[in-house]
Amino acid sequence: MKKILFFLLFVPAIVVGQDYVDLLKIGYGQTFNNDFVDTEESTFVKSFEADLTIPVVLNDNHALITGAVFSRNNLQLFPEASFTSLYSTILKVGLASTYNEKWSSTLVLLPKIASDYNEITGDDFYFGGVALLKYQKNEHLKYRFGLYASSEAFGIFSTPIFGWYYLSPNSKFEMDVSLPISTDINYTSGSITYGLDYYGIGRSFRLYNEEGVSESYVDLASLEFASYIQFNALQKSVLLRAKFGYSSNNYEIYPDGQTIDLGLSAFAFGDNRTQLNPDISGGFFVKFEAVYRFNITSSEEEKTKEE
Repeated sequence: MKKILFFLLFVPAIVVGQDYVDLLKIGYGQTFNNDFVDTEESTFVKSFEADLTIPVVLNDNHALITGAVFSRNNLQLFPEASFTSLYSTILKVGLASTYNEKWSSTLVLLPKIASDYNEITGDDFYFGGVALLKYQKNEHLKYRFGLYASSEAFGIFSTPIFGWYYLSPNSKFEMDVSLPISTDINYTSGSITYGLDYYGIGRSFRLYNEEGVSESYVDLASLEFASYIQFNALQKSVLLRAKFGYSSNNYEIYPDGQTIDLGLSAFAFGDNRTQLNPDISGGFFVKFEAVYRFNITSSEEEKTKEE
């Protein structure tokens, strides 16, 4: 029992540096309308994501981070074409370390398989990772600095990360910022949380024809802005979230072998590729998410009462 309690109290603190850790997150969303530029045709995008995190304690200062992320995006890539599903499965293997009361770090390797899954070959395997250094300024504010990088079908994508986590003294106002990848700003009143969030990252998916040969790939540039309302159940350990926002996702198709020199945040260097499909415009979307969250503060209070 003590090992379980230590696992639940210690690991989330060094993994995320917040008063909680999201062990499981499931989301489903759909855009209303995405036009093919310079045509009269349009499509819509259905998305599904599941994110599992399982930390494992190694000793007083280190914990192993394990888990997986699965995603599926379903849409038409060409006007009047049949719908295509793009899949990604990411494994999470990393180490979270605490050095003292001020400094901690997280290093996570993120190997993945990404394609339409009509075939799976060695070309569908990509390797990425994220490294973060965290500084605890005070009990309400923590800064983070780091780098995310991944190999993709179009080449190497990378972005520096700068952010912070802030929780107000009354625990109602929260900011969780990791620029330029994600931002979540919210305010809680009773069992309801109102928030704004942003998420942006580059990804790719290899495409296979009916003969099982890959001749092209999808380059997805993802930017999503949303507002949300969230119901907090079971002492804020089960979160039910409804989101409405705008997505500027563009699913560009390029021939295999055509790559860029380097993708750095929102910039692409050495991009001389030939796009095979029309641009897809952004659109409004709705999304529903369910989160299982472990609250560290609540567990510490229960432990104190037991003692």
